[in-house]
This record gives sequence, structure tokens and C-alpha cells, in this order.
Amino acid sequence: MDKLSRRRGSKHRHDVQPTTDSAVLERMGHKQELKRNFSMISMLGLAFAILNSWTALAASINLALPSGGPSSVLWGLMVGGICNLALAASLAEFLSAYPTAGGQYHWAAIVSWRSVSCGVSYVTGWINVSGWVALSATGGLLASQFIMNIIVLLHSNYETKPWHQFLLYSAITLIALLINTFLTRLLPYLTKAAFFWSIAGFVIISITVLACASPNYQSASWVYGEFFNRSGWPDGLAWLLGLLQGAFALTGFDATAHMIEEIPEPHIRGPKIMIYCILIGMFTGFIFLSCIFFCVTNVEQVIVSPRGPLLELFMQATGSPAGSTCLMMFPLICVIFAVTSIMCTSSRMTWAFARDKGMPFSATFAKVDPKLDLPLNALLWTAAWVIAFGLILLGSSAAFNAITSASVVALGITYAIPPTINCLRLRRALPENRTFKLTGATGWILNVIGILWTILTTVLFLFPPELPTTASNMNYCIVAFGVMFFIAGGTWLASGSRHYRGPQVELRSETIDGANFVQSSDKTSGASDEFIEDAEI
Repeated sequence: MDKLSRRRGSKHRHDVQPTTDSAVLERMGHKQELKRNFSMISMLGLAFAILNSWTALAASINLALPSGGPSSVLWGLMVGGICNLALAASLAEFLSAYPTAGGQYHWAAIVSWRSVSCGVSYVTGWINVSGWVALSATGGLLASQFIMNIIVLLHSNYETKPWHQFLLYSAITLIALLINTFLTRLLPYLTKAAFFWSIAGFVIISITVLACASPNYQSASWVYGEFFNRSGWPDGLAWLLGLLQGAFALTGFDATAHMIEEIPEPHIRGPKIMIYCILIGMFTGFIFLSCIFFCVTNVEQVIVSPRGPLLELFMQATGSPAGSTCLMMFPLICVIFAVTSIMCTSSRMTWAFARDKGMPFSATFAKVDPKLDLPLNALLWTAAWVIAFGLILLGSSAAFNAITSASVVALGITYAIPPTINCLRLRRALPENRTFKLTGATGWILNVIGILWTILTTVLFLFPPELPTTASNMNYCIVAFGVMFFIAGGTWLASGSRHYRGPQVELRSETIDGANFVQSSDKTSGASDEFIEDAEI
């Protein structure tokens, strides 16, 4: 149970302090509506199920290899991991101070200047909602691709059709929807199982491919130093484009923030989980890719194989279709866990934004079903959009890929908004006594690294993957993200500027488990103007 104590020497009189997480949440403008059923390990399981870095890296390796070869993939992961850690640490400060499901849009509202607080918060919220809904489609895409790759391996005369993949994609989405709807009380156990399944798969596959490929390994100099460029871009730019795989494999760590109202002691556990999932992703991803690259016999075939890069890698290592199919069960089930976790997180993000009246029909999407203990309407909203994206897959895979790429861009931008505002306010916009704190130069360095990384990856994600550019390989991500931004800006001008008031935070002068509110008995957003004037920094 969280202990809230009055700061010594306070001039204000508050004799009775709230003593629960629910009371803390209420002081930050919201009632406790969801059950805090997640433990530290089950929430870590949910966060890592979404990242599943070793699976995501291997599944997209054919996109990264042409832009620098194995050295670009491996060291690009490390560069991306360090930069994402800087971003995660920057957001962990906010999460420790204000542990609410709104996450980035809530924090942006609190630390922004009062005159622009609602606008910045509203646009951040819409981009975040759109990003998570779009990200929900990536899991179904990967899982359906894995299944079709297995069919191609076992039946060489099979001819893939877009509608085949759509049916698989829809079935996987429906499974995730049913699990989230009717097994919500078991989700903590499922996410814990997802974590151990992923770690077990990482260990078993790594050992198996090394054992089967022995003694015909690639040299260490090839694995860690080989560079080649098949993209058509200059070598330096090609290597930078190779960084995008690491960015994709480590996207989604803000899931912890959007699920934070379902874990006890959120201001302490939340920041740790956010950072731990990236560290685990970096470690497992680097080791797994190293093992896979040592076993490669034909890298060109990995890039162009009709059975997909991961299954091709397993075949080159084991030489057995049956063995390769068995190994594929680990990443396939990992991705199904991921679809379930992403859909859950997306529904909480939509629900939180609707709770602050940021969505159309906010009253509908902000409802929590009393029998199921979940925001059912927000969950159905996410599932409906995922199916709609699948219909696009029937017509154009390039358009669908643009939507999934835009999700990474959108989430990355929302990661950078709160720390950017905090830096512009000389890092004085957060309470000094938060439980997770980056002090002195460390805070500035990590904030700036995270912000610059977001700028770099946002630009790179808009580049075509190869030259010359054609209609089929053109990157339409900018169009998809433009639609997201147009919706955010358009709805703000149409109605949001008149009706959206942002998170209504009750500000007082005592300590709330790391959140030090300093204006007495006022409910407001964009409150840090008063905070900076009065806080002891």
C-alpha cells in the first residue's frame, strides 16, 4: 500500500492523507476503475511480449541485411538499444511522477505551458492512439506470414493468395479479441507465460541451431564485421537505414505506462519494467542474431526466400523441414501472445484518452464493463480497425506496410514530446522528489540522446528501402503518418479546441509518492507554470 505523507514544513493544512494507489490516482484526476491484478513479472511479461525483440529482429532480417549486412544488423541493434534506453529512462521519470494510463499525452499536458497545454496534449494523444491501433495490426501480419511460410516449406506447389493471409490474419485478431474479452482476469497469468515462453524459445532455438550446424560455422569476423550494401544508397546512409530494424524491435515500451493503473506501486515498478524490457530485448536479440549468423550458409537466399527469412535460417542451420517447423512454433506463439498484449494495451490507451474526452463519442469509449472489468468498447474499436487494416492488405501489401511503419514513427514521436518540453523548460517541469530521477548532466544527456534518436529514425523511416525507387518498393509511410496527423489536427480544429480540457489534475502542496503538486485545491492541466515558480529546485 502506497504511503502518502505531507512534506515537512508545508504551509498548507492537510491532516488526512490518502494511503492507497487508488487515492493517488484520484488525486491525479481519475477514479480507479480497473483492477490492479498484475505483478511485477506479469507486467514485465506483457511489456516484453510486445517487444519480443529476438522474434521481431529475425522476422524482419531480410529488410535489414541489404543495408549493411550482419554487422549493420548486430551493431545497429546495440546503437538502437542504447538510444531507446535513453528514451525509456526519460519517460520513466514522468511515469514515476504521474503514473496514469494516459502516458505521453497526460505528461505533455502537465509539463506544457498553460497556453498550449491542451493543444499539445490533444495532438499527442491522437498520435499515440493511432500509433497503438496501427501497431496492433503488425502482430497479426507476422503471425499469418509465419503460418503461410510453413505451408510453403511443407508444400512447395502451394500458391499464396492475399485472401489466404487475410483469413489467417482475421482469425488471429479474433483469437486475441476473445482472450482479451473473456479471459481478462487471466491476462496476468498469460503474460507471465508469454515471458517464460519467449525466453525458453530464445534459449532452445539458439542451442539447437548451433548444435545442428556444427562444425560448419561462419567466422566471427564475418558475423561481427561483414558489411555489404545491396540497397543502392551510399554506404553510410545504407548503414543508417539498417538501424531501423533495431528501432522496430524495441518499439512499444510505453505499454507499461498505458497498463500502469493495473499494477500496485506503479510509481516504483513502472519505471523499472520500462527499462528492464529493453535491456532484455537487447541481450536476447544480440545473442540470438549472433547464433543465427554463425549458422548462415547462403545470405542471399535469406533475403529472397519465399518461405521467409526466419524459416530459411532454420532450414540452413538444421537441414530439416520437420525440425525447422518445430522451431517456428516458438516465434509463432510468441507473436500470438504479442497480438493479445498489443490489443490490450491499445484498448487501454483509447480508453484513457476517451476518459479525458479526447475521442469522438468519448462517453462510449470511456465505459468500463462492470462484469468483464475492462473497457470493452475501446477493445472493440481497436479490433475493428485491425480488421479494416487487413482489408487493405487484400488490395495492396505496400499500403498495409506503410500503416505498420507509421505506427513506429507515431509512437517514437510521442516518446520524444514530453522530454522535449521538459528540456525546453530547463528540466524543471517535474517534481524533485519523484521516485525515478535522472540527476544533473545525466538527465540532460539521456534526454537529448533520446530526442535526437527520434528525429533520426523518424526521417529514416520515410526513406525508400532501396534504389531505384518504383511504385512497388516506394515507402508510403509518410502518407499513412500524414493521415494520422491530419486526423489529430483536423479534429482539434473541428471540436477539440472547444471541448478538450486535458487531464484534470488536482494540485496541492504535499508529496504524492513522487508527484509533488504545488497549487492548492485547483484542478487544471498545464499546471507546471505554477510548479516551476514554487517548487524547490
